[in-house]
Amino acid sequence: MAATINPDVFHFFNELEQNNNREWFEPQKKRFKALEAEVKTFVTDLTALMNTHDKVDQFKLFRLYRDVRFSKDKTPFKTHFGISFHREKPAYRGGYYLHIKPGDNFVATGFWNPAKEDLLRIRKEMEIDGDEFRELMAQAAFKKVWGNLEGEEVKTAPKGFSKEDPNIDLIRKKAYLFTKKYTDQEVLSPDFMVQVNNDFKAVRPFFDYMSSVLTTDLNGESLL
Repeated sequence: MAATINPDVFHFFNELEQNNNREWFEPQKKRFKALEAEVKTFVTDLTALMNTHDKVDQFKLFRLYRDVRFSKDKTPFKTHFGISFHREKPAYRGGYYLHIKPGDNFVATGFWNPAKEDLLRIRKEMEIDGDEFRELMAQAAFKKVWGNLEGEEVKTAPKGFSKEDPNIDLIRKKAYLFTKKYTDQEVLSPDFMVQVNNDFKAVRPFFDYMSSVLTTDLNGESLL
């Protein structure tokens, strides 16, 4: 039987939201550690499921403790679980992310903060031909799950590119992301793991395209 998300995860984070201080957390630490261990089991099983169709070599469950050194918000704890999944590099590019928080659950996939050289390579590909990428995003099966492309962008055009380029909407992106939200009820359902896996599986055409771009030069010659 597949692991599920314990409803107490939401209870805990709702309570932490109202009591985000060390005095409240300390007697709750054992409770949190038990929930964290359960989530790690869930994510371990999910990773195994993802590896039936992908190459994920590790995941990272982010720490609960916030880095408050440069933040105006001095509350010490995050009020969510955040998990990233790392694909085997260099052949498999892109990454997955799972966010579990009461009323704000989502998954994200793509390229959040690509390396400078990778971003330039993607932009150059879009400059040459953005049609293949547009066709990929327009596929009904893909769009049904992932909707529209997201990601921060520059205001006009990156240095070296024309703002009149027909693909400037793709070129000006600084990140190439897709997200999908889930209700609390969906997260707690017995088939949540399967749902997330299926949604991640649906993004594969995007990853295959980007991986092909990032492992070849502008002449299509392999860099691996």
